[in-house]
Amino acid sequence: MNSVLLAFAALDARLATGCRLLSLRRHELPVRIGVHGFEREGPQRLWFDVDLCVKLDHAGAAQDHIAHTLDYDFVREVIAVAVGSRHHELQETLCDAVLHAVMGRPEVQAARVATRKPDVYPDSASVGVERVGLKPW
Repeated sequence: MNSVLLAFAALDARLATGCRLLSLRRHELPVRIGVHGFEREGPQRLWFDVDLCVKLDHAGAAQDHIAHTLDYDFVREVIAVAVGSRHHELQETLCDAVLHAVMGRPEVQAARVATRKPDVYPDSASVGVERVGLKPW
């Protein structure tokens, strides 16, 4: 796998040297989402990938204790809140909601959120969307 942190550095080199990358991969939840009739019959699997560039002064891990970094639990909670119990028409708006929420944390300097639906088309592994956010330094 290529370095996601170095990919962020293409946007701003300070992200590679002044941040730590925290990632959540293929977090799966049943989500009521989609515009097709078959997608409205019930929840379907949705995968979430989230990458966070967290400023080192907030995730320096100077000591081996969770208080010295950002806890992944908050990312899972943000996703659960964004999903909620309602039906979502578009992955785009759900992906945007997750990105907006994680970027609201002061520790997060940049983020990438991607969503993928693996069960929509039998001839495709998945369909998805992706967004990136970056705060000014």
